[in-house]
Amino acid sequence: MRKSMLMAATIVAAGFTTSAFAADLTVGVSWSNFQEERWKTDEGAMKAALEAAGATYVSADAQSSSAKQLADIESLIAQGVDALIVLAQDTQAIIPAVEMAADEGIPVIAYDRLIEDSRAYYLTFDNIEVGRLQAKAVFDVQPTGNYVMIKGSPTDPNADFLRGGQQEVLQAAIDSGAVTIVGEAYTDAWLPANAQRNMESILTATDNKVDAVVASNDGTAGGVVAALAAQGMAGIPVSGQDGDHAALNRVALGTQTVSVWKDARELGKNAAEIAVELAGGMMAADVDGTVDFTTPGGNDMNAKFLAPIPITKDNLSVVVDAGWITKDALCQGVENGPAPCN
Repeated sequence: MRKSMLMAATIVAAGFTTSAFAADLTVGVSWSNFQEERWKTDEGAMKAALEAAGATYVSADAQSSSAKQLADIESLIAQGVDALIVLAQDTQAIIPAVEMAADEGIPVIAYDRLIEDSRAYYLTFDNIEVGRLQAKAVFDVQPTGNYVMIKGSPTDPNADFLRGGQQEVLQAAIDSGAVTIVGEAYTDAWLPANAQRNMESILTATDNKVDAVVASNDGTAGGVVAALAAQGMAGIPVSGQDGDHAALNRVALGTQTVSVWKDARELGKNAAEIAVELAGGMMAADVDGTVDFTTPGGNDMNAKFLAPIPITKDNLSVVVDAGWITKDALCQGVENGPAPCN
């Protein structure tokens, strides 16, 4: 019997508190990479929540390698972790790791990115809604013209969830001819440099006849803005997500229209708390906020979706008031900008 199962039985028999149980838990986290600013924020929130519960945090960075991530998870299991939180590099390639964990009775949380396996618990923000919010913010300021769609990584299901939400918002305008999609590309590994190259290619192919760009995260938005600036086009509508500090500064400067903010602190905190609950024997369906979710691959999963907030020039104070970014960082280089940079 695994330590977590034995301890869960002891809790029932002796009436121990959750925090007393958590003191004997180790939660392993497998990160696909640490290239995005936000993962460090997620990690900090996880560590704080686990520390508050008395649990131990261990982690590994797969450095964007699916093969390394499988080896990392095997190592975490060998270390005796009681629960796994996995930010998957590849939704399909990670499945053998879920199988390894399931064989050992270790619960797995698919963190922010879907894993196509019903044995995992899926925790994320509503990514289809994120896509809707991105497209809506761009469409509100540019309801006509030539659009470019810069998508996420082709190995990340979120890329297509986002793209589906974006299409919902734009479909009527596309059907009417008000909006024309003149370029579309996935961004390998979500790398800003790849997004920049894709955008440069599309600008060349369209002779710079681009009026708006729906980019799927702040990293890709940064690459897009760099490509636009090189052509003297900085300032046309561009979307993003994650609330990266550089992106929020671009919103204040007027070179990015929206960053859909997903408070990574809440996601990290939720992941840690759910990991402790599942390791303690709680059924996944009984976790607070759990809903039934059918994946694109037809798998039925227990899932929890947190709500995103679009940050534009009209509500920049929200992220400052929440302590997400300082006013100085937000307003760097901004003169007579939107509140609170005015």
